[in-house]
Amino acid sequence: MKNVTMISSLTLVGLSDHPPTMRGLFLLFLWIYLMTVIINLFIFFLVLIDHHLHNPMYFFLSNLSVLDMSYSSVTAPRMLFDLVAKSRSITIPACRAQVFFFLYFACSELLLLSAMSYDRYVAICQPLHYMQIMSWSLCSHLACFIWVFSFIYALVHTLCLLRLSFCGPISIHNFFCDLPHLFQISCSDPTINIVLVFALGGIVTLGAFLCTFLPYVRIFNTILRIRSKTGKLKAFSTCTSHLTVVFIFYGSLIFIYFVPTSSNMFSMNKLFSVIYALINPLLNPLIYSLRSRDLKAALKRSFRDIRTSATSFIYLWEKW
Repeated sequence: MKNVTMISSLTLVGLSDHPPTMRGLFLLFLWIYLMTVIINLFIFFLVLIDHHLHNPMYFFLSNLSVLDMSYSSVTAPRMLFDLVAKSRSITIPACRAQVFFFLYFACSELLLLSAMSYDRYVAICQPLHYMQIMSWSLCSHLACFIWVFSFIYALVHTLCLLRLSFCGPISIHNFFCDLPHLFQISCSDPTINIVLVFALGGIVTLGAFLCTFLPYVRIFNTILRIRSKTGKLKAFSTCTSHLTVVFIFYGSLIFIYFVPTSSNMFSMNKLFSVIYALINPLLNPLIYSLRSRDLKAALKRSFRDIRTSATSFIYLWEKW
């Protein structure tokens, strides 16, 4: 039997080894990460405090904001650290933890997009019964199911990682730990893990895909039956933000997990990983904010309230 050396840490290759490029990437991704956290946090609190936004659509949007902040925070701080640190090693337990949280939040977003699709279906196809069907009880139960199911899904994959061993020195050709890269560098047989990804991951992804896109068949049929052009545009505009987010999310997801990774595709894989892990969480709130009149109105009200409060404070301070 060939002698192998078991290791306790891995090396993340990252995005670049060129110092000027690394400094530029650090500033760029620091800005992206800070904007992601600030914008998503702002939308979350805006939905929370503005009673005009207390409806199912914005309830799901606030959950989406939490998810975007969370799974961006799983990868971005580590990547930023590696861009300025001399050592890019990560312990195997830390790598498994990163895999768990990334799968947890990514699966939650996958299922949440399905719930948001059903919400759009009810709003357009059954508008008179919208609040009766999309009750707060149903919304809270859907949210609980999404968070709990995603936890179990991520836990299953993470526990299966415990059977894999790693012999070194080994490098991961990405800026974070993910299942395909760990399978590729494992010195154990990852067949069971790969089958689990394609079986369980395929079932969950296909189920979420159908639950996301099948309602749009009815939605488009309903929109086409609307006689007025203004009514059609108004109905369709409520779906474009969601569809844009869905297409970007599914496109990067399919490339990363369901397209075989070879040595000559590392650069392309890194690009889609950046889009999936860092760009998407920033684009999602921007897409919804730019398309939503209710959010724009809530934003104006909040700035007006802040300005009024600031004026009152200054007046009281000067009087005092």
